[in-house]
Parts: sequence; structure tokens; C-alpha cells
Amino acid sequence: MIVINGESITESNLSNLEGLEKTIFQRLFNDSEVYSYDSIEELRFEIALRNNIVASAALMEQGEARFETFAGTQCNPAYWKLTDVGGILIREDVNPSDAIADIFKNSQLYAFECATAILILYYHAILNTIGPKLFNEYFQDLYLYSWHFDSDLVMQSVYTYYTIPGDVVYFKNPDFNPLTYWWRGENAVVMGDDLYFGHGLGIKDASYIIEFLNGTRKPGGTKPAYLSDYVARPSFTHLAKLSSSPNRRTKHQHPVIIHRKNSISLDRYLFYLYRSYLPNQ
Repeated sequence: MIVINGESITESNLSNLEGLEKTIFQRLFNDSEVYSYDSIEELRFEIALRNNIVASAALMEQGEARFETFAGTQCNPAYWKLTDVGGILIREDVNPSDAIADIFKNSQLYAFECATAILILYYHAILNTIGPKLFNEYFQDLYLYSWHFDSDLVMQSVYTYYTIPGDVVYFKNPDFNPLTYWWRGENAVVMGDDLYFGHGLGIKDASYIIEFLNGTRKPGGTKPAYLSDYVARPSFTHLAKLSSSPNRRTKHQHPVIIHRKNSISLDRYLFYLYRSYLPNQ
């Protein structure tokens, strides 16, 4: 259900949408949850950003960036510095917009794990939605490492099986092999039509991802992999307000996390996700 200024809208309010953007609108409209906006422009912003997240995922899938654990992380030294823990820290003498764009332009120079891939997709999609000027103003000092995100990338978390293109879901592999602990699960972007993008796997349907993860179980493991009901998404309304009110910019010292109805603690989830990369689990 979509509510703008306290009033629900009809499908005719955005009848000019086509393709994936129309699908995104219909999924928002048909959801039993309430999606509230201050203006029709905020709704249009969310639809555009979700569409760009899917487009960025498709572009990454076409590129040559490789899946690697933190120990094998690689980056282009012309834009980034590699940290001791496998993080990718932006150089002080480059624009954030150019550094993010380079990951897709010179993808053969990069390697990272799946959570880092999701953040890169978010930043790339936001850049393509708000433009380089605002992106460079808001997203300085970028650090690409697992789920460490810029304070202006406010995140939401929710338990639901009702997903919308641009959402990020998690396929869990409970009987993962400790020797290949990086396949404990897979973060994946909802592309639509039961297709998901997971870095290292490409764009696949749910059954393929589950079958792949089942093939990485520990010897004797019998618990099947499954698509969990955890969904992560950025706060689209927060980002819309940043793009429309650049003079009211506020910087938070720590990442902000919004919890909706039926939501879980994202920071707690990320803690468990971080632990999942440790081989002695």
C-alpha cells in the first residue's frame, strides 16, 4: 500500500511507468505493508533508485570483477587503497564518483566478497540516480568492507518473503563446509521474475542458488540451503530528501539503521554475518 501525505493512491497516479519501473510500483502498491512518502517525487525517486540497483547488478554481472574472500581482495590503486583486513579505502585525491565508476569501468582489477559487492551496487546506483555532484558531497571517505556503509546510506531491515526488485535477500546454507566457509550463504539482489544477482554466481533463479549452496555442504550435511526471510534495503525516503535538499545536509558519526514493523536489528544481523566468515564456526 502506498500513502502520500497521509492519503492512499491508486494505480492511475503513476500510469506512465513502463518495464521494471512499473513492476516496482505494482509490488509496492500491492504489498500489505504501508510505504509512506511526503510527495509523489519521493515515490518516483524510490522507483528510479530500485531500477538503478537492478541495472547496476546486471552491469556487475557482465564485468570481470571476481569473487574473493577478504584475504584475496583486489582493487585499482589509482583510486583505492587496500587495507590489511581486505577493505577497500578511497584515496584522498580522487572523487568518490570516479572511484565507484572505475569498479565497473576497470572491473578486471577488482576482487571482493558478496557483501562488499552489494554496497558497491548501492553506491553505483545512487550515483546514477542523484548524479556525481551530490554523490561527491554526501559520500566522501568511502570504505568498502563487508557491510560497513557510509552514514548517509541509511539502511532498513525487515523480515518478509514479499520482495521488490532492488531488495537484497540472503540465501542461507546451514550445513556449510568449514573449509569453504565463504559459501555459508549468499547475499543477492532481487532482479524480478524469480531472478537474483549474487556476486560469484551471476544472475540465477532461486533454485539454482539453493542447489549450488547444497553442493558446498560439509561431508554428511543434510540440511538444505534456503532463501531466508531477511531483507535489507536502503532508506529510499532518506536518500530522496538528500537529493532534494542538499543545503540541509547532516552527517552522522555512525551508520543509522531504521527498523520497520516485523524488523530485526540490522547491526545484530551484520555481527552474525561477520562471524559467518570465520573458518572456525
